[in-house]
Amino acid sequence: MNPTALARLRSVLQTQVDQGLLPGAVALVHHRGHTVLHAAVGQQRPPSAEAVVPAMAPDTVFRIYSMTKPIASLVAMMLMEEGRLLLSHPVAHYLPAFAGQQVYDPASGTTTPAGREATVHDLLRHTAGLSYAWELGTVPDAYRAARIGSRRHSNAELAAALGPLPLVHAPGSCWEYSRATDVLGAVLEVIEGAPLGAILQRRVFDPLGMHDTGFSVPPAQQHRLAEPFARDPQTGLNVALIDVTAPPAFESAGGGLVSTASDYARFLQLMLGRGTASGPNGPVRLLGRATVDFMTADHLGSLPVAGDILPTGYGFGLGVAVRTANGQATRTGSAGHYSWSGLGGTFFFVDPAEDLFAILLTQAPGQLRYLCELYPALVYAAL
Repeated sequence: MNPTALARLRSVLQTQVDQGLLPGAVALVHHRGHTVLHAAVGQQRPPSAEAVVPAMAPDTVFRIYSMTKPIASLVAMMLMEEGRLLLSHPVAHYLPAFAGQQVYDPASGTTTPAGREATVHDLLRHTAGLSYAWELGTVPDAYRAARIGSRRHSNAELAAALGPLPLVHAPGSCWEYSRATDVLGAVLEVIEGAPLGAILQRRVFDPLGMHDTGFSVPPAQQHRLAEPFARDPQTGLNVALIDVTAPPAFESAGGGLVSTASDYARFLQLMLGRGTASGPNGPVRLLGRATVDFMTADHLGSLPVAGDILPTGYGFGLGVAVRTANGQATRTGSAGHYSWSGLGGTFFFVDPAEDLFAILLTQAPGQLRYLCELYPALVYAAL
């Protein structure tokens, strides 16, 4: 990779800090078996009159929100390989509250029985008819009334509250970004008979040596936690991220983890290695190569896509967006490249064709869309 272009990448991020758009950021680029960039710019948290603010460090801990989804999806693939989970199984096979679901029709204001039950496959690819209920309307109002996504709910309580609510689409008919991966977390807990955090720790974090990844930050490590501006620098709106200073009741498979660039790189090394990576005690194999290829293939085909979360030129696999062509999208990338981001301001992509992955970690929710466009351009410019 071109060292001048890598230096420019760091310089552009520093400019974002200097302009007051980001408190700080950590960038990591891994190419052909080597980490060619692992840079920290700015400060770990906004300036404060009460205390000295530490500089951003390569080992700073970030809330990664929806970058949790690919890790939970990996565990589902592991259970599938063990014969303990079938993607064709109805969700109700594991979570009875999802039996007999109804689809809401906004034109008539009524519900009708779903044509078929949502499956585990639907959860993984966000075609289960669920929603994040960000907008206004009858179904979002029902989500809010049931306190869907409350951090006081356990995964089992979330599933029990969400299952009876009306669907926004018939299962399998449309892609809509949703609470589906949170429901998947409840499915994993039923199969494994353990809390999600313990499952991820045993199956992924310990084997890969991801020591700084979990659903909360221990008190002794909280000085390493990145924080956002109190107000978005462009809109002036208040910024509030999840509290990760104590273990939550809700271990969200869809968005609850904290991690570092080095830790997440270990996970992406496993993905780029098609199921194998170096662990703290030697080589680790968590998944077969054909299963990783299956997970990172497009599972949508010609299905319609609701909303603007999924960029043009991308389909969706099992937990990740998948680039379907070299062109079409406004961001650089090869066909087969896969990626996802986190609401707090984090982003990654993996490009098997270039033997490449890259991670960008910030805590700046208002800049996320811009950074998802900017960062791939800077990384690919260095090839």
